[in-house]
Amino acid sequence: MKNVPLADVDHVDRAVLPIGTDYPPGHVLDWHEHRRAQFLYGATGVMVVDTDDGTWTVPPERAVLIPAATRHRVRMLGVSTRSLYIEPDAVPWWPGTCTVVDVPPLLRELLLTAVGFEADYSLSGRDGSVADLLLHEIAARAPLPFHVRIPVGADLAALCREYLAAPDTGVTNAVWAARTNLSERAFTRRFRAETGDSPAVWRGRARLLAAVPLLRSGSVSEVGGRLGYASPAAFTAAFTRTFGIPPSRFAQGHRGRPPAEGL
Repeated sequence: MKNVPLADVDHVDRAVLPIGTDYPPGHVLDWHEHRRAQFLYGATGVMVVDTDDGTWTVPPERAVLIPAATRHRVRMLGVSTRSLYIEPDAVPWWPGTCTVVDVPPLLRELLLTAVGFEADYSLSGRDGSVADLLLHEIAARAPLPFHVRIPVGADLAALCREYLAAPDTGVTNAVWAARTNLSERAFTRRFRAETGDSPAVWRGRARLLAAVPLLRSGSVSEVGGRLGYASPAAFTAAFTRTFGIPPSRFAQGHRGRPPAEGL
Protein backbone atom coordinates (compact mmCIF):
# COMPACT_ATOMS: atom_id res chain seq x y z
CA MET A 1 0.00 0.00 0.00
CA LYS A 2 1.38 3.39 -0.97
CA ASN A 3 0.13 6.76 0.32
CA VAL A 4 -2.92 5.12 1.94
CA PRO A 5 -4.19 6.75 5.17
CA LEU A 6 -3.97 4.36 8.11
CA ALA A 7 -7.57 5.20 9.06
CA ASP A 8 -8.75 3.63 5.79
CA VAL A 9 -7.25 0.23 6.61
CA ASP A 10 -6.83 0.11 10.40
CA HIS A 11 -9.91 -2.12 10.66
CA VAL A 12 -8.42 -4.83 8.41
CA ASP A 13 -7.83 -8.09 10.26
CA ARG A 14 -4.07 -8.22 9.82
CA ALA A 15 -1.55 -8.01 12.67
CA VAL A 16 0.92 -6.17 10.40
CA LEU A 17 -0.18 -3.42 8.00
CA PRO A 18 2.65 -2.13 5.74
CA ILE A 19 2.18 1.37 4.28
CA GLY A 20 4.62 3.47 2.25
CA THR A 21 4.18 7.25 2.22
CA ASP A 22 5.96 10.04 0.34
CA TYR A 23 6.22 13.42 2.12
CA PRO A 24 7.14 16.87 0.78
CA PRO A 25 10.37 18.33 2.22
CA GLY A 26 9.93 19.74 5.73
CA HIS A 27 6.49 18.19 6.21
CA VAL A 28 5.37 17.95 9.83
CA LEU A 29 2.94 15.32 11.07
CA ASP A 30 1.54 17.22 14.03
CA TRP A 31 0.79 15.63 17.39
CA HIS A 32 -1.16 12.40 17.02
CA GLU A 33 -1.19 8.78 18.17
CA HIS A 34 -1.98 5.35 16.73
CA ARG A 35 -3.89 2.47 18.21
CA ARG A 36 -1.24 0.17 16.77
CA ALA A 37 2.49 0.12 17.41
CA GLN A 38 4.48 1.64 14.54
CA PHE A 39 7.80 0.75 12.92
CA LEU A 40 8.71 3.93 11.05
CA TYR A 41 11.54 3.64 8.51
CA GLY A 42 12.73 6.50 6.34
CA ALA A 43 13.84 4.98 3.04
CA THR A 44 15.26 8.44 2.32
CA GLY A 45 16.02 11.51 4.44
CA VAL A 46 16.01 12.24 8.18
CA MET A 47 13.11 12.17 10.66
CA VAL A 48 12.81 13.93 14.01
CA VAL A 49 10.26 12.33 16.34
CA ASP A 50 9.02 14.20 19.43
CA THR A 51 7.03 12.74 22.31
CA ASP A 52 6.09 14.32 25.61
CA ASP A 53 9.23 12.91 27.24
CA GLY A 54 11.90 12.88 24.55
CA THR A 55 13.18 13.62 21.05
CA TRP A 56 14.52 10.96 18.68
CA THR A 57 16.51 11.83 15.56
CA VAL A 58 16.33 9.07 12.96
CA PRO A 59 19.27 9.17 10.52
CA PRO A 60 19.23 7.59 7.06
CA GLU A 61 19.16 3.78 7.05
CA ARG A 62 17.58 3.75 10.53
CA ALA A 63 14.05 3.41 11.89
CA VAL A 64 12.16 4.20 15.06
CA LEU A 65 9.86 1.89 17.00
CA ILE A 66 6.90 3.87 18.38
CA PRO A 67 4.76 2.20 21.06
CA ALA A 68 1.00 1.99 20.60
CA ALA A 69 -1.03 4.97 21.87
CA THR A 70 2.08 7.16 22.19
CA ARG A 71 1.40 10.83 21.45
CA HIS A 72 4.06 11.98 18.98
CA ARG A 73 4.99 14.46 16.27
CA VAL A 74 7.26 13.79 13.28
CA ARG A 75 9.25 16.25 11.17
CA MET A 76 10.09 14.81 7.74
CA LEU A 77 13.25 16.09 6.05
CA GLY A 78 13.22 14.70 2.52
CA VAL A 79 11.55 11.48 3.65
CA SER A 80 9.79 8.63 1.94
CA THR A 81 8.65 6.23 4.67
CA ARG A 82 8.03 2.52 4.83
CA SER A 83 5.91 1.95 7.94
CA LEU A 84 4.49 -1.09 9.65
CA TYR A 85 1.44 -0.62 11.87
CA ILE A 86 1.27 -3.58 14.22
CA GLU A 87 -1.39 -4.90 16.59
CA PRO A 88 0.06 -4.55 20.13
CA ASP A 89 -0.92 -8.12 21.05
CA ALA A 90 1.32 -9.40 18.26
CA VAL A 91 4.44 -7.73 19.72
CA PRO A 92 4.40 -8.04 23.54
CA TRP A 93 8.17 -7.45 23.41
CA TRP A 94 7.79 -3.99 21.82
CA PRO A 95 9.72 -1.31 23.79
CA GLY A 96 7.75 0.94 26.13
CA THR A 97 9.35 4.09 24.73
CA CYS A 98 10.47 5.17 21.26
CA THR A 99 13.63 3.41 20.12
CA VAL A 100 15.91 4.09 17.13
CA VAL A 101 17.36 0.99 15.45
CA ASP A 102 19.52 0.09 12.48
CA VAL A 103 17.88 -1.30 9.33
CA PRO A 104 20.20 -3.87 7.74
CA PRO A 105 19.79 -4.95 4.10
CA LEU A 106 17.47 -7.91 4.73
CA LEU A 107 15.04 -5.86 6.81
CA ARG A 108 15.14 -3.03 4.28
CA GLU A 109 14.28 -5.36 1.41
CA LEU A 110 11.46 -6.97 3.39
CA LEU A 111 9.98 -3.52 4.06
CA LEU A 112 10.21 -2.54 0.41
CA THR A 113 8.48 -5.79 -0.53
CA ALA A 114 5.75 -5.52 2.10
CA VAL A 115 4.49 -2.09 1.06
CA GLY A 116 3.45 -3.70 -2.22
CA PHE A 117 0.92 -5.90 -0.43
CA GLU A 118 -2.82 -5.32 -0.50
CA ALA A 119 -4.36 -4.48 2.89
CA ASP A 120 -5.97 -7.93 3.09
CA TYR A 121 -2.91 -9.83 1.87
CA SER A 122 -2.96 -13.61 2.22
CA LEU A 123 -1.72 -14.89 5.55
CA SER A 124 -0.60 -18.13 3.93
CA GLY A 125 2.26 -18.41 1.50
CA ARG A 126 4.77 -15.71 0.65
CA ASP A 127 3.02 -12.56 1.93
CA GLY A 128 2.23 -13.97 5.35
CA SER A 129 5.78 -15.33 5.65
CA VAL A 130 7.24 -11.91 4.84
CA ALA A 131 5.06 -10.30 7.53
CA ASP A 132 6.17 -12.90 10.09
CA LEU A 133 9.83 -12.51 9.15
CA LEU A 134 9.58 -8.73 9.51
CA LEU A 135 8.62 -9.11 13.17
CA HIS A 136 11.49 -11.55 13.78
CA GLU A 137 13.98 -9.14 12.21
CA ILE A 138 12.68 -6.14 14.18
CA ALA A 139 12.83 -8.09 17.44
CA ALA A 140 16.54 -8.73 16.81
CA ARG A 141 17.46 -5.05 16.50
CA ALA A 142 19.46 -3.32 19.24
CA PRO A 143 18.65 0.27 20.35
CA LEU A 144 20.79 3.16 19.10
CA PRO A 145 21.46 6.30 21.20
CA PHE A 146 19.96 8.97 18.90
CA HIS A 147 17.76 10.66 21.50
CA VAL A 148 17.57 13.03 24.45
CA ARG A 149 15.05 13.08 27.28
CA ILE A 150 12.73 16.06 27.68
CA PRO A 151 12.11 17.25 31.26
CA VAL A 152 8.69 16.83 32.82
CA GLY A 153 8.38 20.47 33.91
CA ALA A 154 6.88 22.75 31.28
CA ASP A 155 9.48 25.48 31.84
CA LEU A 156 12.45 23.14 31.43
CA ALA A 157 10.80 21.37 28.51
CA ALA A 158 10.36 24.70 26.71
CA LEU A 159 14.06 25.51 27.18
CA CYS A 160 15.07 22.12 25.82
CA ARG A 161 12.80 22.17 22.78
CA GLU A 162 13.96 25.69 21.95
CA TYR A 163 17.57 24.55 22.14
CA LEU A 164 16.92 21.49 19.96
CA ALA A 165 15.37 23.73 17.30
CA ALA A 166 18.33 26.14 17.30
CA PRO A 167 21.37 25.07 19.37
CA ASP A 168 23.16 28.11 20.77
CA THR A 169 26.72 27.56 21.96
CA GLY A 170 26.46 30.75 24.04
CA VAL A 171 23.83 29.25 26.36
CA THR A 172 25.12 28.48 29.86
CA ASN A 173 23.65 26.99 33.01
CA ALA A 174 23.48 30.50 34.44
CA VAL A 175 21.41 31.71 31.48
CA TRP A 176 18.94 28.85 31.81
CA ALA A 177 18.77 29.17 35.59
CA ALA A 178 17.89 32.85 35.28
CA ARG A 179 15.08 32.07 32.84
CA THR A 180 13.53 29.65 35.34
CA ASN A 181 14.02 31.96 38.36
CA LEU A 182 16.24 29.43 40.11
CA SER A 183 19.75 29.59 41.46
CA GLU A 184 22.28 27.85 39.23
CA ARG A 185 22.74 25.08 41.78
CA ALA A 186 18.99 24.52 42.23
CA PHE A 187 18.46 24.60 38.46
CA THR A 188 21.21 22.04 37.82
CA ARG A 189 19.89 19.74 40.53
CA ARG A 190 16.33 19.89 39.18
CA PHE A 191 17.46 19.43 35.56
CA ARG A 192 19.50 16.35 36.43
CA ALA A 193 16.57 14.89 38.38
CA GLU A 194 14.23 15.28 35.39
CA THR A 195 16.57 14.16 32.59
CA GLY A 196 19.31 12.06 34.18
CA ASP A 197 21.98 14.39 32.77
CA SER A 198 23.56 17.68 33.76
CA PRO A 199 22.43 20.63 31.61
CA ALA A 200 25.86 20.87 29.96
CA VAL A 201 25.92 17.18 29.04
CA TRP A 202 22.35 17.40 27.75
CA ARG A 203 23.17 20.43 25.56
CA GLY A 204 26.24 18.68 24.16
CA ARG A 205 24.18 15.66 23.13
CA ALA A 206 21.41 17.87 21.73
CA ARG A 207 23.95 19.73 19.56
CA LEU A 208 25.18 16.45 18.13
CA LEU A 209 21.61 15.33 17.38
CA ALA A 210 21.04 18.63 15.59
CA ALA A 211 24.05 17.82 13.42
CA VAL A 212 22.36 14.81 11.79
CA PRO A 213 19.86 16.74 9.61
CA LEU A 214 22.44 19.49 8.97
CA LEU A 215 24.82 16.92 7.49
CA ARG A 216 22.29 16.28 4.71
CA SER A 217 23.36 19.53 3.06
CA GLY A 218 26.70 20.43 4.68
CA SER A 219 30.15 18.98 5.12
CA VAL A 220 31.57 17.75 8.42
CA SER A 221 33.71 20.91 8.60
CA GLU A 222 30.75 23.23 7.93
CA VAL A 223 28.41 21.54 10.39
CA GLY A 224 31.05 21.25 13.12
CA GLY A 225 31.86 24.93 12.81
CA ARG A 226 28.19 25.93 12.82
CA LEU A 227 27.70 24.00 16.06
CA GLY A 228 30.68 25.60 17.78
CA TYR A 229 33.35 22.91 17.54
CA ALA A 230 36.93 24.16 17.33
CA SER A 231 37.86 21.82 14.49
CA PRO A 232 36.40 19.06 12.30
CA ALA A 233 38.48 16.58 14.30
CA ALA A 234 36.89 17.72 17.58
CA PHE A 235 33.42 17.44 16.09
CA THR A 236 34.14 14.01 14.61
CA ALA A 237 35.53 12.73 17.92
CA ALA A 238 32.51 13.95 19.92
CA PHE A 239 29.99 12.60 17.39
CA THR A 240 31.70 9.20 17.14
CA ARG A 241 32.04 8.90 20.91
CA THR A 242 28.33 9.61 21.41
CA PHE A 243 26.77 7.67 18.53
CA GLY A 244 29.39 5.07 17.65
CA ILE A 245 29.63 6.19 14.03
CA PRO A 246 31.51 9.13 12.41
CA PRO A 247 29.52 12.10 11.07
CA SER A 248 31.07 11.56 7.64
CA ARG A 249 28.66 8.63 7.21
CA PHE A 250 25.80 11.14 7.05
CA ALA A 251 27.58 14.05 5.36
CA GLN A 252 26.86 15.55 1.97
CA GLY A 253 28.66 13.59 -0.71
CA HIS A 254 29.12 10.44 1.36
CA ARG A 255 28.98 7.33 -0.80
CA GLY A 256 27.03 4.90 1.32
CA ARG A 257 24.75 2.10 0.31
CA PRO A 258 22.94 2.86 -2.93
CA PRO A 259 19.25 3.72 -2.58
CA ALA A 260 16.78 0.95 -3.27
CA GLU A 261 15.44 0.82 -6.80
CA GLY A 262 12.40 2.96 -7.36
CA LEU A 263 13.04 5.37 -4.46
